[in-house]
Amino acid sequence: MWRATILTLFPEMFPGPLGLSLAGDALTRGVWELETRQIREHGLGRHRAVDDTPAGGGPGMVMRADVLAAAIDAAAPAGDPRPRLLTSPRGKPLTQSRVRELAQGPGAIILCARFEGVDERIIAARNLEEVSIGDYILSGGEIAALTIIDACVRLLPGVMGEEASGDEESFETGLLEYPQYTRPREVEGRAIPDILLSGDHAKIAKWRHEEALKLTRARRPDLLARKSPKG
Repeated sequence: MWRATILTLFPEMFPGPLGLSLAGDALTRGVWELETRQIREHGLGRHRAVDDTPAGGGPGMVMRADVLAAAIDAAAPAGDPRPRLLTSPRGKPLTQSRVRELAQGPGAIILCARFEGVDERIIAARNLEEVSIGDYILSGGEIAALTIIDACVRLLPGVMGEEASGDEESFETGLLEYPQYTRPREVEGRAIPDILLSGDHAKIAKWRHEEALKLTRARRPDLLARKSPKG
């Protein structure tokens, strides 16, 4: 079973949207498992403090390494094979290929950062992989954790209706997905392209590939640059 463990100051945010639709149905059926851990259980003193002022001065607060070490060790004892992820805007961008790697593994342990971030020493001490879901700042890592888990769970066997339904989605082929259409044939004067109604599967496949290239070139030329051979 694919298992996700979330270390957070706000466990009530889970399962959230993960309890609905495909992910929620799969969770109910036992295809995957979700566990939340309250970091504050390992906090210090009467108020269960989990943070302190930044060394060297500056605004905000930083999550303490000793508190996080205790929380991680309690959630993932020695021998747990799951990768340990830290949601961070400075992390390596999450890609579909990395999602597939995670989905094919035993699960993930995700530490949701808050405040100004975490003490740098815990990243090295517990071998945390910093992961970013985009070039913007969130109030905390919980929404990023929801995103990572949802992207993984939908790829687990038995979650999507058709096993091949995700094969041509954006990023799976290195391109954005081609345009999709369905009934009615015409909406407000805009018709489904004739080629899609032709029944000629070879021509349809060619059209879809050309449209995917066109969209990718216009919106994400960086993806085409990655596909181009170096030299």
